[in-house]
Amino acid sequence: MNNKRSVLVTGATGQQGGAVAHALLSRGHRVKALTRRADSDVARRLASAGAETVVGDLGDAASIVKAASGVDTMFLMGNSYEAGVEEETRQGIIAADAAKAAGIGHLIYSSVADADKKTGIPHFESKYLVEKHVAGLGIPYTISAPVAFMENFVAPWSIGALGQGTHAFAMPPKRVLQLVALADIGAFVAALVERREEVFGKRFDFAGDELSGEAQAKILSQAIGRPISFQEIPIAVARQQSEDVALMFEWFDKAGYDANIAALRKDFPEVRWHSFADWAREFDWSVLERTPAAG
Repeated sequence: MNNKRSVLVTGATGQQGGAVAHALLSRGHRVKALTRRADSDVARRLASAGAETVVGDLGDAASIVKAASGVDTMFLMGNSYEAGVEEETRQGIIAADAAKAAGIGHLIYSSVADADKKTGIPHFESKYLVEKHVAGLGIPYTISAPVAFMENFVAPWSIGALGQGTHAFAMPPKRVLQLVALADIGAFVAALVERREEVFGKRFDFAGDELSGEAQAKILSQAIGRPISFQEIPIAVARQQSEDVALMFEWFDKAGYDANIAALRKDFPEVRWHSFADWAREFDWSVLERTPAAG
């Protein structure tokens, strides 16, 4: 591969960063995986897959500059659920400034689709503040902006209900939502890394499928092999758990993501672009047998 790159991947021990790291490694790129704990199980698995693990923290500029030495590309992402929205913005700005100080030739920042549309959703707005900062740094950058993850349906907060035959979601059953598989996020970022100059200064909202909660439940029933029924969670219940999440679900119902799926499939043929049915068919549902029932 002529365009083999060396890439510093932040969030490498999480879902999205891990998908990016594995996609890059599978395509022959050199990966430095940033982690706070090099001795964690996930960090060790990344190292055994061929990544170089480096210890650092997004809030510590010196550790980012050090980790970025000898690297030509950086994938930067934050985690508002872990850090909180204000801290996510603060860390994102520190890390972006560190990328510039380290002389990174291409900074790919992971935001969220429609964060640039004044949604009023706190964890969209926090990412957009970092986006604006990145765009003003005067270095080559690209914004990678995925929609909701298909893997959210098997996240700790939803898998218990699924094990009991319920796909519970805070949206009306017929409302369509755009989704993307983590594997496709990894492959899409790898495509941005490889295209480099072609994607400088661009922002990409991307999705792999769009379908209603009812349709999702039908597909899950087929994939799991037992009936799964859709249950609408009242917004008031979601609001009790998180105002941020409740605002997001209200926005999903009122506006929602609007990535151009047909154009993405045409413009990025190197990404497999899983449909929700593809993803559900390939997922290992034996995890449901190991999950305590909700309730």
